[in-house]
Amino acid sequence: MAGRSRSPRREVPRPCEGGHVAQNDPRIDTDLVSDLLLGKWKQERLEARELAADPRVQSPPGITMDEHRARVFEQLQVLVDEGAIQRAFPRSVGGGDNHGGNIAAFQELVLADPSLQIKSGVQWGLFGAAILHLGTQRHHERWLPDVISLKLPGAFAMTEIGHGSDVDAVGTTATYDPDAQEFEIHTPFTGAWKDYLGNAAVHGQAAVVFAQLITRGVNHGVHAFFVPIRTPEGELMPGVGAEDDGVKGGLNGIDNGRLHFTHVRIPRENLLNRYGDVAADGTYSSPIESPGRRFFTMIGTLVQGRVSLDGSAVRAMEAALLVAITYGNERRQFAGADGRDTVLLDYGQHQRRLIPRLAQTYAMAFASERLLTVFDEVFSGEHDTDENRQDLETLAAALKPLSTWAALDTLQEAREACGGAGFIAKNRLTSLRADLDIYATFEGDNTVLLQLVGKRLLTDYAAQFKGADRAALARAAAGQIGERVTRFGLRRIAQSVADFGQVGRSVENLRNTDTQRALLTDRVESMVAEVALALKSAGTGVSGQERAVATEAAFNAQQHTLIEAARSHAELLQWEAFTEALERVEDPDTLRVLTWLRDLFGLSLVEKNLAWYLMRGRLSAQRADAVTAYVDRLIGRLRHQALDLVEVFGISPEVLRAEIATGIEAERQDEAQAYVDAQIAAGTRPVHEKELRKQRQREQRAQTTHVAEAVAEGVAAG
Repeated sequence: MAGRSRSPRREVPRPCEGGHVAQNDPRIDTDLVSDLLLGKWKQERLEARELAADPRVQSPPGITMDEHRARVFEQLQVLVDEGAIQRAFPRSVGGGDNHGGNIAAFQELVLADPSLQIKSGVQWGLFGAAILHLGTQRHHERWLPDVISLKLPGAFAMTEIGHGSDVDAVGTTATYDPDAQEFEIHTPFTGAWKDYLGNAAVHGQAAVVFAQLITRGVNHGVHAFFVPIRTPEGELMPGVGAEDDGVKGGLNGIDNGRLHFTHVRIPRENLLNRYGDVAADGTYSSPIESPGRRFFTMIGTLVQGRVSLDGSAVRAMEAALLVAITYGNERRQFAGADGRDTVLLDYGQHQRRLIPRLAQTYAMAFASERLLTVFDEVFSGEHDTDENRQDLETLAAALKPLSTWAALDTLQEAREACGGAGFIAKNRLTSLRADLDIYATFEGDNTVLLQLVGKRLLTDYAAQFKGADRAALARAAAGQIGERVTRFGLRRIAQSVADFGQVGRSVENLRNTDTQRALLTDRVESMVAEVALALKSAGTGVSGQERAVATEAAFNAQQHTLIEAARSHAELLQWEAFTEALERVEDPDTLRVLTWLRDLFGLSLVEKNLAWYLMRGRLSAQRADAVTAYVDRLIGRLRHQALDLVEVFGISPEVLRAEIATGIEAERQDEAQAYVDAQIAAGTRPVHEKELRKQRQREQRAQTTHVAEAVAEGVAAG
């Protein structure tokens, strides 16, 4: 059932004939679009959807925290028994060396139970993956089999109370004692306590602890260590302290907690030493000479968490829109011209609430598939270079913030669009919204990640102008995308619109793929150039400490613009991914509909930032009007495609588990209409007071008219 491109919901009679695709409208090939969305790892996704439909991996709403924690831990064993988590591990320890397929399958589990998904991510995607990617063969052989089988539950102890995103500054230390050939793990102050860790409060027996490696009086930076924290019976090891984080805003099936260490001793061999090692005498060595590059290489191996959350957020958006659009296409409210209540999705504002978010979801789905492909190319070794790893890290840091924010926005809008029904727990919108809230800061705070992307954009920009003076940068900023303007004719198009003042002509230009690309690219590059110029100008005429202070102040002043540039860069990447997907579509009707959807996504981004485009002369006032006019036109066209466009997501009723998306509202509407029709046929339909008033008013007008006509006739006769 999970593999079907159409849900059984299609078989439910619907009261809203206007919501179906008209005979002359283009109709998408649902199988084609479904395959396009399933992507390269279609089989793994379908297998995971079948598993997500299993009641054993689902949790009912309303259970207590302790019940939920116990249930989720049992569900982890179901995943092991079903062979659902072995894909990413090496064949030497019973895995499948299938990195992309593993993440694709993991993303589907968000609709089973987000607590199960994230707890499995802690066990195998963080704890296990850290041993895999930061350890060496002896670590793999010693610990991974028990990690995979769940015999050894573990925590990923990176985040500290006082050092969240600033991992490089963690306070926990690992000091080497050459006499005992042991590391001493210690948290010297409360701010260094490891916090928010899944498996830390109850189930974890070991942790991969990130700490400052100190040997021979030298701090070699953050490294990872395997540290036992509990016995198999659940007793804390000597020197290890743990606290329960308790009830959270969501994901209460996960036992998040704090860990702290008081001079805990571990063998030298427990250092996960792929990128840095300590000999018995305390000598430190590393294949990466630069401490900074070494740190980012180690952290970069854990990028799969961001890749996982990106696709999971998209899946939640698909579920939310499937619920809201299905319900909105059946629920009726307020009488229309035909005397029958109007379907919600026929209201223009209701379409505005949901259909642009549908376009956004498609764009993010295609971008997520692209990110997953790059991830698999790097981690499979097919294209594992330093440059590709850096590109992967930047791409993940760009896409994860936008998709996780969009998931929260879409879930909330879908909830509101479904009214009171959306607030009922069994329809899942509120629980998904609560569970995914942490995604915005999990695996990296979204704003911090976008700042990292912005810095990469600045670095790439600076490389183009290495050695250039301030005047050269100013000329570049003033004439940003000069070649693109010439090639795409962006400014000439804007001028022609201003000259003719014809919205229709402007709309035709906006439909052009190159025009959309130029508009989106221009915004990114212009903002990056503005920031670069401001930083280049900072501290001019001064040197040393004064210049450093001035540069830091300038960067702080430009931080918002830089983050907005990073956001726009990520949006451009999503638009490009959607455009690339269109190139794989050969069916004319499908291509037409998906192009409308792509155009809606791109022009919605322009509409969102119209003030920027107007203030910088990128668009004329007429063209700005044309943007909104065409967005409205696209929404109207896509209203009739909406059901097909959400049903190709392939989320079965057993996975979705939202009552209002099963056709139950259509049945209620049909029942209500049948009741009215029966009354009318039997002549027992009560007359409403309003109708009586209208009838009396008509009769009075008729009588007045009759008297007036009689008087007129009498006057004429006299």
